[in-house]
Amino acid sequence: MANWKEIKRRIKSIKNTGKITKAMELISTVKMKKAQDLALEKKAYMRSMLEVFLSMSDSLGESKFFSKHTTGGKTLAVIITSNKGLCWGYNINVMKKVSQYMKEHSDEKIDFVAVWKRWAQFVWRTWNTLVADFSGEFTDNIDLYFAKSISRLIQEKFLTPEYSKIKIFYNHYVNTIKQVPVAREFLPLTKVGIEMYFKQVFGEDFYEDKEYLKQDTKKSDYTVEPSKAEVLNELLPMLIDSMLYDTLIEAKASEHSSRMIAMKNAKDNANKYASKLTLAYNKARQAAITKEVSEIVSWVESMKD
Repeated sequence: MANWKEIKRRIKSIKNTGKITKAMELISTVKMKKAQDLALEKKAYMRSMLEVFLSMSDSLGESKFFSKHTTGGKTLAVIITSNKGLCWGYNINVMKKVSQYMKEHSDEKIDFVAVWKRWAQFVWRTWNTLVADFSGEFTDNIDLYFAKSISRLIQEKFLTPEYSKIKIFYNHYVNTIKQVPVAREFLPLTKVGIEMYFKQVFGEDFYEDKEYLKQDTKKSDYTVEPSKAEVLNELLPMLIDSMLYDTLIEAKASEHSSRMIAMKNAKDNANKYASKLTLAYNKARQAAITKEVSEIVSWVESMKD
């Protein structure tokens, strides 16, 4: 058994570690809540956007972002993870998803946009093509301008003959304890994809809101000039900006949630280990006291003789 003084030092060290992980857990909780609030702030705007799209849904297929006539073009993959660690398998899970996709689609030529420093380094090492690196700008304070800079780049690339589709790899936020790595086809747009996006924004109320807005738009007299297709070509880039913005927020919420859980587990493990060491310390301390008492008694007895 270790010396009781050594055990005491270990207990102190582990308790200090527990305090640090608890602080990190609280910080991650606050940041996760902030990311969730950002997503809720734009709900009113998205409701108005949904109303507009429902009024022109019959012309969606005419947009340049829906139809892609180029065949055999390359895939542009956008990789969104975290530059920071201590977030469990957050980064590894996205890497596995990308590796799986590359293995299953080995016939595709894939270029990359990195929103993760390590992935940018990996692309350079493996001689793949890195179209852009936004990892240095991806912080906890996400704003629409940052999302728009990525969005407009991938829109521009998509509208060239070089690329036939845009894929985004990130961790989908399901709830506080569950984040799922996904490979989402971002462009070309589909009606189903847009509906899934609005469902994600509005949650369980989506279908109720959709039916209400359908009835409301029927009552409204919309005059669209010069044409629905041309108006949609102006509005759709704004929707794509918003979709990417939400994706970045969702990725950040997943990151903070993952780190919060990792730090909670680390704190709990530290507390459990500290409790075990406290028992060992008490036993060692008691044994040392008993030994000292025995030696004193023996010394007293020897003095009597």
